[in-house]
Amino acid sequence: MVGIAAIQQSAALPFAYRRRGIKVLLVTSLGTRRWILPKGHLEPGLTACESAESEALEEAGVVGTMTTRCLGSYDYRKRPEKGGERCRVRVYALEVTRILEEYPEAAIRKRQWMSVQKAIKAVQEPGLKVLLERFEKEFAKSAA
Repeated sequence: MVGIAAIQQSAALPFAYRRRGIKVLLVTSLGTRRWILPKGHLEPGLTACESAESEALEEAGVVGTMTTRCLGSYDYRKRPEKGGERCRVRVYALEVTRILEEYPEAAIRKRQWMSVQKAIKAVQEPGLKVLLERFEKEFAKSAA
């Protein structure tokens, strides 16, 4: 996507090491119900990493150890009825240590653990697919 993003956001990429490899947690968006990362606008007084951590708790009900190094970013355009603005999302990995049953958006979003390959197929944003591929290469080594 060419151009400057009008809206800056941050996202958490929740993950966990399992017996059968690394798994990531996706949530559904509110409008289209497509699979996305927990993300949102940068909160005043918080770093992008801290904002991403807050979104993981609010939207996915997970807490854990957040990396402070940005994995990368991807761009997308909001739907026309939401203004159609360009957004740039900085992504931070979050190794999940606790999964909450009750959390702020539990009633309005679905969450699902899946393999990285399944997640790549499930998300729509091309830039997010690339980030997931990069994440798998970097973090899957630790799972071996």
